[in-house]
Amino acid sequence: MSDREAEVLVAVQTALAKPPAVRAARMLSFFGEHSAGWVALGVAGWLVDRRRRPEWTVAATSVVAAHATSIVVKRLVRRRRPHHADVQVLAGTPSKLSFPSSHATSTTAAAIAYGALTNQPLVPLLVPPMVISRLVLGVHYPTDVLAGAVLGAAVARGVHRAVWGRR
Repeated sequence: MSDREAEVLVAVQTALAKPPAVRAARMLSFFGEHSAGWVALGVAGWLVDRRRRPEWTVAATSVVAAHATSIVVKRLVRRRRPHHADVQVLAGTPSKLSFPSSHATSTTAAAIAYGALTNQPLVPLLVPPMVISRLVLGVHYPTDVLAGAVLGAAVARGVHRAVWGRR
């Protein structure tokens, strides 16, 4: 970890890692694990909105594709999770690899895909809390969550364009 990233991570934890924020961050972590919460929302949309089932299928597929892509990149890059004397690790993780953040990736993909489908501005509502939660929990570097958000946006837009064209 670079000294600058360690400083940012410690600053975020110092400012925000209070019991209520840690509880909220752990809930977001559970919801986003393996993109399960976002996929469940896509399935719920598919069940409720019969008229737009094809769109919900594509949107949920983009979340799965984003998560899968983040896992592939994670295994290629092999960056280890934060390990610094001043960083508190406040949650368990399924792997020791950190780049990119799969939570940030799938959350961004879900926010873009579901936001477009529901005509709601979900990116500013969903992405910052998830990204910050990963830092509060001490399980990602700042560049991990930034890269995850960029990757999630690229995959969501790519899946949409591959299926629907410029529509």
